[in-house]
Amino acid sequence: MLKIANLTYRIQGRPLFEGASVVLPTGAKTGFVGKNGSGKTTLFQLILGRLAPDGGSIEVAKRARVGAVAQEAPAGETSVLEMVMQADSERAALLAEAETASDPHRIAEIHTRLADIDAHTAEARAATILKGLGFEQDRQLAPTSELSGGWRMRVALAGVLFSQPDLLLLDEPTNYLDLEGTLWLEKYLATYPYTVFMISHDRDLLNKAVNSIIHLEHGKLTFYRGGYDTFEETRRMQMELSNKTREKTLAQIAHLQSFVDRFKAKATKAKQAQARVKMIQKLKPPAAMFDEYAAPFTFQNPKKIPAAPMLTFDDVSVGYGDKVVLRRITNRIDPDDRIALIGVNGNGKSTFAKLLAGDLKPMGGQMRKSKGLEIAYFAQHQMDKLRPEWTPLEHVVELMPNDSEARRRSRVAQMGLTTSRMDTKAKNLSGGERARLLMGLITFSGPGMLILDEPTNHLDIDSRDALVSALNDYEGAVLIISHDRHLIEATVDKLWIAEGGTIHEFDDDLDGYQRQLTGAGGGKANGKAATPAPASQEDRKAQRQEAAARRAEIAPLRRSIKDAEHKIARLRTELARVEAVLADPKTYDGAPERIALLGKDKARFESEVERTEESWLTLSAQLEDAEKAQA
Repeated sequence: MLKIANLTYRIQGRPLFEGASVVLPTGAKTGFVGKNGSGKTTLFQLILGRLAPDGGSIEVAKRARVGAVAQEAPAGETSVLEMVMQADSERAALLAEAETASDPHRIAEIHTRLADIDAHTAEARAATILKGLGFEQDRQLAPTSELSGGWRMRVALAGVLFSQPDLLLLDEPTNYLDLEGTLWLEKYLATYPYTVFMISHDRDLLNKAVNSIIHLEHGKLTFYRGGYDTFEETRRMQMELSNKTREKTLAQIAHLQSFVDRFKAKATKAKQAQARVKMIQKLKPPAAMFDEYAAPFTFQNPKKIPAAPMLTFDDVSVGYGDKVVLRRITNRIDPDDRIALIGVNGNGKSTFAKLLAGDLKPMGGQMRKSKGLEIAYFAQHQMDKLRPEWTPLEHVVELMPNDSEARRRSRVAQMGLTTSRMDTKAKNLSGGERARLLMGLITFSGPGMLILDEPTNHLDIDSRDALVSALNDYEGAVLIISHDRHLIEATVDKLWIAEGGTIHEFDDDLDGYQRQLTGAGGGKANGKAATPAPASQEDRKAQRQEAAARRAEIAPLRRSIKDAEHKIARLRTELARVEAVLADPKTYDGAPERIALLGKDKARFESEVERTEESWLTLSAQLEDAEKAQA
């Protein structure tokens, strides 16, 4: 589908690609990963022809349609549904021609082609995509002028998915989706009938929606089979092997060089010394391979842990103006709580975050807060609070007016900003760097609680891992709203859900929530309230105990399934390593015995994969039966 050969491209003299080559097979679902700023979006612009390479070539399969998400859909009187259907330009052109065509043969051709592209199902297909991305029917029929920029981006995404290009280019599609939209997109892409090439930093999406990875590093492109976890393991093994080979080669060079140094002046050993010089020249150790540095996050711990309960809610309601968004909130937050707030967009998650942060006041009921509790609140819209003309260092000077330059720079470094970026104006920082700066500023004085609303937008995978580590080291309470399942699963131990006009505890894990969204767990597929909020503390306690007992019954099955999945990933990595050696023509210059052993290893790994996959299928069927029985 796509062939890139010896690609070279520079921006202001800085090389982004140097002799980069890769082939993307037709029908592949491929994730595109690499550090922020390494050139991933630039490559998409080169593929689309919006930029011209300095050298090399980019070839797309003949007659293949390439599709990418445009800028947000324009605001106008066209309905959301119609805007999405207009994205299929061929269908729109054929329908327009059908209204004016008079030649019977041409009319027949038009209707044949319309049938070929399923034009008669266009409205139903567009509505299904929009529903998956969070648009209920009334919103699908509303004009795009009523939507915010974020929702118009969803319309643009729906449009390119609806048009079904042969090569679908997606650049961080989950940045403007919630968790529910991300879960739907994951399923949609996994069954997409054509080729997908997607920039993403979402581990779960890269594990479940793609079957290969292209890695951009040091201006080169490398293709790996398997999802992100397999890529990471394969690359780690390659690094270890390469570095061991390098060490062995360097040791050999050192040994030869010591002989040369010792005997080059002796006439009787001169020829031998010269022979070793030639051997040294032929030995070329591979370059050392290291993971690119990912700066850590550091959150200041609370100076004093507030007494429990830190926050209590007794029949609280909140909203905007006279409109109540959430009501009947009765719960508590303790100093050691780690909570993820889930729920469909529009159900009040951000409203609740603003209530906690003090940006909104309760409209009814009682909300009590521990004395001296400081709450830090991060949300994407708060980026506007940064002063565009100020550098990160200047932002910190305001908070440390009497400290030395060295101490101020040390605090900025703890935010993960390098020396050069400390003196760069905020308006010229990347999205990820601005996020780091804002998180560092709001946690500067050691708050007792962190509220993070979609903190991973603009962060690459390594930076997301650094955020996970920082949150796990932080000693205060945390509430997270995020579409990143890896972040949620690695940092929280409670799920709260916004549904049915209230906030209450969700007595299951994220897998259970996904089953509810897809209608497999007894809930409604649209994510709306399947049951009303529990009426009393006793009811909630009883429900939690029942849910815990149900989970305990099937927990061994879940663990066995996860063990099987890890084993399959490990075996596939080993199999890929053996296949790579067998695919190298140089392998066959060696001893036949080694080739025979490699063949046996390949057969053994293939057999183990097949056997483990059969075990996984059996366990999965048992789990499904157990869950149906419980339901």
